Amino acid sequence: MRGYSSVQELIDDLKPAAEIRDGALSITDERAFREQKVDRLVYGAVFGDDEVKPACRWIIWQAAQALGALPASIHEYYMAGGRGEWHHRTTPAINIRGLTYDTARAVFRTAMRYDCKQFIFEIARSEIGYTQQRPEEYVSSVLAAALREGYRGPVFIQGDHFQISAKGYAKDPQKEIEGVEKLILEALDAGFYNIDVDSSTLVDLSKPTVAEQQTLNYQHCADLTAFIRKHQPEGVMVSVGGEIGEVGGKNSDVHELRAFMDGFNRVLAEKGGDLVGISKISVQTGTSHGGVVLPDGTIADVKVDFDTLAELSEVSRKEYGLAGAVQHGASTLPEVAFNRFAEANACEVHLATAFQNLIYDSDLFPKDLRDEIYAYLAENHADERKPDMTDAQFYYTTRKRAFGPFKQQMWDLSDDVRQGISKLLEERFDLIFDRLNVGGTSSLVEKYVTPTKRDKPMPESLRTAAQVS
Repeated sequence: MRGYSSVQELIDDLKPAAEIRDGALSITDERAFREQKVDRLVYGAVFGDDEVKPACRWIIWQAAQALGALPASIHEYYMAGGRGEWHHRTTPAINIRGLTYDTARAVFRTAMRYDCKQFIFEIARSEIGYTQQRPEEYVSSVLAAALREGYRGPVFIQGDHFQISAKGYAKDPQKEIEGVEKLILEALDAGFYNIDVDSSTLVDLSKPTVAEQQTLNYQHCADLTAFIRKHQPEGVMVSVGGEIGEVGGKNSDVHELRAFMDGFNRVLAEKGGDLVGISKISVQTGTSHGGVVLPDGTIADVKVDFDTLAELSEVSRKEYGLAGAVQHGASTLPEVAFNRFAEANACEVHLATAFQNLIYDSDLFPKDLRDEIYAYLAENHADERKPDMTDAQFYYTTRKRAFGPFKQQMWDLSDDVRQGISKLLEERFDLIFDRLNVGGTSSLVEKYVTPTKRDKPMPESLRTAAQVS
């Protein structure tokens, strides 16, 4: 894979598959564009200079609009689930930290083979930082993957854990909230039409009543939901999620769910304008992000409370019209566990670390690059090493932080290595899509979801070069 040295080279390379004509992108040979141009465009979108990068991102966005791979909100589909019009299907929400284009291509291949459109790509606020993938880059990589694989339909891209930091909030509440709002605006503009607001970090279990414990959580979740409604693109009803329990902490219960939802609905109603609320609720039932790593580097068995998950999903649907409960931190669970999410009627499950592990631990991943990454972690993240940590535990918990600094080296791996790892990921996605019961959902999703086309203004660098051409 390689990019472009200039915008003029980009324009020349597009022909005869596509061209910039009258201020718009015209695709003249769809097959040639998909097969011969997209790889180079996405590389330029990620690694190009300040002129090439926006030009490549614009072309990918406009091509996706033209060829039917449209960023969309899953809100209406989830509301249909809240009305009982579908059930026992759990949306896989897939966090991609590295090799984003190749990983997303694997997801789309699985989805197309399973006739599935009930799946989400997502990235958390923290991941955006340490993987060095701003929202527009992430969207470009995902849409390019859809184009390359010939996928048509809604593409659900989600901001996961757009989180209020408890530490930052304690120091300067307004500054912390403004930071989340700024990220929301950036994400909406990029094409994130699904956003999970996470103010659960502000739950205070020392308060005497459950309602008081959840007060800051539901107040700020309502505030940020209203902010999203004010700024969402015309014709798009963004799917917003709330959260009642911090992952890795105390297990959630129905009392907390009701306290949050009653408070949230009251605060949102007080803002006026019949604002639309959330479509789902994230809960804690026993998992932790990344799993619990043992001294030898293996993952400890985790017992998920599926009965509680089912109860929370039932209450959220029957009493509040939501799609159901959302489970985080589940990718490292044993394969047999995945059937139970659909059985519990969880509407969504978030998956990340297992895919990271598959990349790093694959026999295809170059040993010399892994050694270089581990040396970097030892030098630059030693402060994250606890006194009783083994090397295996330290590298397991910190290697996510190498995806940003080593992004280009990973993208520059040979085609054989990247394609081999992508194939391994695809096999994992096959299992997950099957166990979560999302096969055959294309027509069901399209019944409720009608993506909105949205042209973006052409970057000045591309406009100027196209006029010269």
